[in-house]
Amino acid sequence: MDDTAATPDRPAQPLHPHAPLPHLVPLLKATVLEAAVLAGHLLLYPSGLLPERRSGTHPTDAAHPGDVRPGDVRPGGLLPGAAQVEAARSGGPGAAPPVAPALPRLPAPSTPPVPPVVLLHGFVDNRSAFVLLRRALARGGHRRIESLNHSPLTCDIRVAAELLGRHVEDLLARTGQDRVDVVGHSLGGLIARYYVQRLGGDLRVRTLVTLGTPHSGTRVAPLADAHPIVRQMRPHSALLEELRGPAPGCRTRFVSFWSDLDRVMVPVETARIDHPDLTAENVRVTGIGHLALPVHPAVATRVRQALDADPTESGESPALPGARTPEHPMRGHTKQGHTNEGGLTVA
Repeated sequence: MDDTAATPDRPAQPLHPHAPLPHLVPLLKATVLEAAVLAGHLLLYPSGLLPERRSGTHPTDAAHPGDVRPGDVRPGGLLPGAAQVEAARSGGPGAAPPVAPALPRLPAPSTPPVPPVVLLHGFVDNRSAFVLLRRALARGGHRRIESLNHSPLTCDIRVAAELLGRHVEDLLARTGQDRVDVVGHSLGGLIARYYVQRLGGDLRVRTLVTLGTPHSGTRVAPLADAHPIVRQMRPHSALLEELRGPAPGCRTRFVSFWSDLDRVMVPVETARIDHPDLTAENVRVTGIGHLALPVHPAVATRVRQALDADPTESGESPALPGARTPEHPMRGHTKQGHTNEGGLTVA
């Protein structure tokens, strides 16, 4: 039996350097992948320091070439053809011959709008972390994707959550939509969760996907406590206690990806969402570490599936492919929230 496998009575155990040889192979592969991801990210990091340029409206909102809208005026005065129309009405010279009225156009098939996506990076990182994930999510060209940089000098997750809220309102105003999806890596997922639970963001966020986010706090790198945000990510911090509080009627659907080889999440299960009022899907990823979560193609595919899955009218979360619902729901879960468990092996 796998000593690291999760059972109803025992959570999954992370692999460690003194594990038997068969367990060292995936650990070694994950470590090499983490090193490669880190090296690539260091090269791309400068490209993500500046905020990305924001476009005006969604491409589908722009007029097609040749479209004429009421009130349109060009430098030469009336639009081409307008003078002939006026002459025809008055019967004067230059009148165009009468033409048969154009047949009415059939209405375009209505498709539900796809919410825009906001990508939110982790601690001391920037939007360059999402180069590959963004490309995967943009496949098909029907989804607007924007990345938000939050400053490494920010000393409070609450302040970063307020920044996210302002960005979401601006994005919705520019696109004419009423809800967004958010994907957050590490700290970014915690910022987005605070916005959803504590700042009324559940009215705006349809689905929140978190990748390696310390929902219950992490004990990694004790010497990093000098930074206030690191202290907020510790178990039992005041901020995490806020998030443990009641959240009745929360409208947002949560999908959290956590890895059994994540060396930043201590313990690894801290990246799971465990809250009685939240509708959540916890997806255990086997074979990769913390930095690889936002870049691995298998994870990107599952993230896209999570965003493409429409929550049901009842507010329940449709299970992702490969997910399994626990036979014994966690104690204290109400009808408003439930948790599904799923798995994804990538190596």
